[in-house]
Amino acid sequence: MAGEWTAALLGEVCREIYRYPSFYGMERYHDGVPVVRGEHLLPSGRISTDWSDYWFVSEEYSHRFPKTQLELFDVVMSVRGSIGTFAKVGSAHVGAQISPNLIRLSPDPERVFPAFFYYALRGSAATAFISSTSSSSAVPAIRAADIKLATIPVPPLSQQRAIAHILGTLDDKIELNRRMNETLEGMARALFKSWFVDFDPVRAKLALGGVEGMHGEQPAGLAPQIAALFPDELVETELGLAPRGWEVETIADLAEVSSGKRPNARYQQPSEIARIPLWGGNGPMAFVPKSLIDYPILLTGRVGTLGSVFRITEPCWPSDNTLIIRASRKESFEYLFFWLRTLNFSSLNRGSTQPLLTQTDLKAQSALVPSEGILDCFHALTKGTFLRMDSAIAEIHSLTSLRDTLLPRLISGELRVADAERIVGRSV
Repeated sequence: MAGEWTAALLGEVCREIYRYPSFYGMERYHDGVPVVRGEHLLPSGRISTDWSDYWFVSEEYSHRFPKTQLELFDVVMSVRGSIGTFAKVGSAHVGAQISPNLIRLSPDPERVFPAFFYYALRGSAATAFISSTSSSSAVPAIRAADIKLATIPVPPLSQQRAIAHILGTLDDKIELNRRMNETLEGMARALFKSWFVDFDPVRAKLALGGVEGMHGEQPAGLAPQIAALFPDELVETELGLAPRGWEVETIADLAEVSSGKRPNARYQQPSEIARIPLWGGNGPMAFVPKSLIDYPILLTGRVGTLGSVFRITEPCWPSDNTLIIRASRKESFEYLFFWLRTLNFSSLNRGSTQPLLTQTDLKAQSALVPSEGILDCFHALTKGTFLRMDSAIAEIHSLTSLRDTLLPRLISGELRVADAERIVGRSV
């Protein structure tokens, strides 16, 4: 099969390979045309749609740079710093601009099937060639002229479509699970906000005249046994108005906080000898042979990256740039996860050259703690939701591993399409 394939330079199969190095200096806005930056390229190969993390330029300014306006099926790649990270352009980013740290690669559909083009970039020697051309300066960078000289395999278009369909099926299932988890977490987060931020059950009781004025009525949408757990009065605390009887405590009262450790060895890809994820402050970043932690924890960045809070229920190794939070009571785990996400981590930064969060500062943060009965109830109502999320995460890991195994073998022609279809058919 691979004998029918040819190789082509990226410059031959692209309509456009363009990086505009002087795109800084424009006036930035809170809306308009979004500017995609390197941090928006997700590990899934998609571009973030969290628009709150973007800055924008005016449409008038954007039209002055048509060669960096993204089109459907384009691929964007980081060309400075973390070189060789690819993401495909979907409908949400059509017309967006790119920062100077990215380059736009627009495939010619008459030469290469666009979806195949993205996978060919990830699974061929093109990435290695591109990285090898980077400058040796403090922040590595590459030029558009060098990228045009990289090569990718070009099978017949029918084979390209089939390969793209196989790998796209896996990516679609991965994305479906990811979106489902976003929805599930959103449901649990909404309940947390209702109970512990807006105090809706307490306010509902107040609206009904308190316990004495309720005359058997219950707050709408709340089971009687749950409504009974909440007081009918809000009082002033050091954190503002809060339900009567709830205590202001510290994170140290609710959890054990410790630092992660540096592993003896780490591997960029999972293998038989290293399947345990190594976690940093921004998520999984490598793999190690054995776990440091094998019980549920919460994790946040200690050095470098601050602000993200992760819930981890599988064996893992937290790196030395993280803080580990272990709930004192398992029934407080879900509550503590969402409460940590309400903290302003930027205000806790003690670093000068890079962000730093100390154990002492995190332990000292205040938390509004309800009765154990309410915490137990919240745990019972959200535990099933998070178990479904854990199941989806496990499937994401399995599908990702399968995709990353199949991708280079399909792109090189080592694996026949029919064989890959049978493998994928058993997995999705």
